[in-house]
Amino acid sequence: MTDVFQTAETTRFQSTSVCDDIALDEGTGKYRIGLIVLSNDYTVERDFMNMRPNNDVAIFTTRIANTPDCNVHSLRKMAPGIADAAKLLVPEGHLSTIAYACTSGSVVIGYEAICTHINSVRPEATCITPITASLAALDAFGAQKLAVLTPYVDEVNAVIADYLRAAGKQICAFSSFLIEDNEDMAALTGEAIFQAAVKSDRPEADALFISCTAIRAVEVIDRIEQALGKPVVTANQAMFWQTLRAAGCDASVEGYGKLLRQF
Repeated sequence: MTDVFQTAETTRFQSTSVCDDIALDEGTGKYRIGLIVLSNDYTVERDFMNMRPNNDVAIFTTRIANTPDCNVHSLRKMAPGIADAAKLLVPEGHLSTIAYACTSGSVVIGYEAICTHINSVRPEATCITPITASLAALDAFGAQKLAVLTPYVDEVNAVIADYLRAAGKQICAFSSFLIEDNEDMAALTGEAIFQAAVKSDRPEADALFISCTAIRAVEVIDRIEQALGKPVVTANQAMFWQTLRAAGCDASVEGYGKLLRQF
């Protein structure tokens, strides 16, 4: 029996040319967003895809190694891998922005260090982090007095609180689920987040800030805002908002809070 590979080698094959029909455009996505997601994250990609206002917004994702535990040591260990992760994002293609999707990690590693890692391989991309995006969102609302909700253990909470205070924010109340395991963070239900958010608020707070990209806070933002009667800023919502605007897209997005509707 003749081997199929031998047959292919000895038989001349010729396809039908459609070269005359070739038409090229700039490819997928007018607004191209790169996303560096933690290896054990379940939430960010889904949230970004759900919040897209239209198909002009294209999301390209890569992953960075992370441990199961969320603590200062594990967060700091991610820093050396950021450039390698960014390098895998459509290497020959243009990206408008690249977001590093870890709130606590961006606080521990530092915004400037993250930008240095990303821009070392993608110099054209605007760098976004959830914590700097969240601060920009809070500033857009003129919110100085904050109620804060996180899933973290207090070792990480202390770093978040210090960062917010250093940025000029006053913390009226700081509440937490006190979870260290990333799997458990991802398993928090929207209803649990909603109930905790209502308990976390204080009348004197200008806004509620919900930290952490791993939890499913985006799906209950509208409910929380209706219950509290004030703006709610979550890590994924703010990060998506800033990447969208930095990419040049000014489309309003319904269903995910005042931030994406109004700014």
